[in-house]
Amino acid sequence: MRADIVPGAVFPDYELSDHRGERRTLSELQGNDPLVLVLSRGSFCPKDRRQHEGLLQLHREMQVGYCRLVTISTDNLLETNEFRSGVGAHWTFLSDPGRKIQKDLDIPEYTDPEHNPMIPHTLVLEPGLRVYKIYKGYWFFGRPTVEELRLDLRAVLQRCRPDWDISSAEQRTAWAKDDKANFFPYGKTQVRLFAEQEET
Repeated sequence: MRADIVPGAVFPDYELSDHRGERRTLSELQGNDPLVLVLSRGSFCPKDRRQHEGLLQLHREMQVGYCRLVTISTDNLLETNEFRSGVGAHWTFLSDPGRKIQKDLDIPEYTDPEHNPMIPHTLVLEPGLRVYKIYKGYWFFGRPTVEELRLDLRAVLQRCRPDWDISSAEQRTAWAKDDKANFFPYGKTQVRLFAEQEET
């Protein structure tokens, strides 16, 4: 991984085609929410399939918790859709067959010249694409468990949601004064409906 991609840094706002062939940026997909970003080896990899099967339940929790999940692989569009459908995923998959991200982040998996994938990583990003945590997944158990991601998302949400503790005197006073700037979703410039979080 590039030396400047560390906790606290801003992750590049890559633009790639999603599983429907539409160009999407990471910042657009993240919005104002925490984002779990999976840099995947691809549909050929049984370890990646198992990781994504584990993410299915977490994604349902992330939807009601106002968090986002995105997978990027070096698969072409057809393989991307087969991967997504094969694991039953309902979140956005991005396709990078040109290996733009693999090259830019300096993460080629040089031990597999046949598939030429990325070294798999999972990143937890705070709003604004700010890196909170990076997991390296060349070995399967280097990848985060669902419980580790839950704990990471809790920590990120505590940092980015001023209304995390609405029982505080400050929050109660603000609400009583109709000052909703620090309450989700009132303080956001753009309110998204729950249905928009499910990419179908």
